[in-house]
Amino acid sequence: MRRAGIGDALHLVNVAQAAEGEEFHAPGPGDFEFPPLFGEGTFFTKPMLVIVLGSLLIAGLFYLASRRASLVPAKMQFVGESVYGFVRNGIVGDTIGHDGRKFVPYLTTLFCFIAVLNLSGIIPVLQLPATSKIAIPLFLALISWVVFNYVGIRRHGFLGYFKNMMFPPGLPKPIYLLLAPLELFSTVIIRPITLTLRLTLNMFAGHLVLLLTVLGGEYLLVEKGGLLAVASVIPFAFSIILTFFEAFVQVLQAYVFVLLTALYIAGALAEEH
Repeated sequence: MRRAGIGDALHLVNVAQAAEGEEFHAPGPGDFEFPPLFGEGTFFTKPMLVIVLGSLLIAGLFYLASRRASLVPAKMQFVGESVYGFVRNGIVGDTIGHDGRKFVPYLTTLFCFIAVLNLSGIIPVLQLPATSKIAIPLFLALISWVVFNYVGIRRHGFLGYFKNMMFPPGLPKPIYLLLAPLELFSTVIIRPITLTLRLTLNMFAGHLVLLLTVLGGEYLLVEKGGLLAVASVIPFAFSIILTFFEAFVQVLQAYVFVLLTALYIAGALAEEH
């Protein structure tokens, strides 16, 4: 779907360029750079604003959900309990099991935070997935990295944790020459990197495609006009379809991030992992 949208949008823009020779400036990484909101010398940028608003939204949601808790939940309590129950039963229960209940608050908060920052990319005015800035997914991945390594060391001891990780029993000893460094490298280095890049690149690419379809349609409608203005319906239609698809991807990526974190915690707690 995305490839079709890009191809059609670029084709229409090329037709417009050939007709009148005016250049279309396609969106790129520069569109993800934002100046300080309060002028030079300040540091508060649009991604930071999205983070603050997202944090306030999540805090407000769970405050309202728990303020007047009752056996028959009101609307906000039902929403809060539904999200909490989804993470507890659909993620933690299936991966960590009974030992994972203590991690449900963290994983629920993580899921909501990532989902809100992702969905900010399709919210009017904001129109920026804050997680497309690599520093944010990296910070979240490092927190998860600290959590699953900490619980593993606490459960098995420092030496026991790395022994179970690098030398699982039942394998021929020569295999350990290859397996041990690979397991160590994977756990210590690869996991936070993959968590970071998977989330960042999905949000970056999805938002870039949306920008391309919207700006391509605007170019045909405003800059070219005439018959080419009619053709602007195509990229605009793709932008609407991609918005719904992107919303699905944004929630899915929050789920994947939390699911992998839960799997890493489960592996750290296991006797042999």
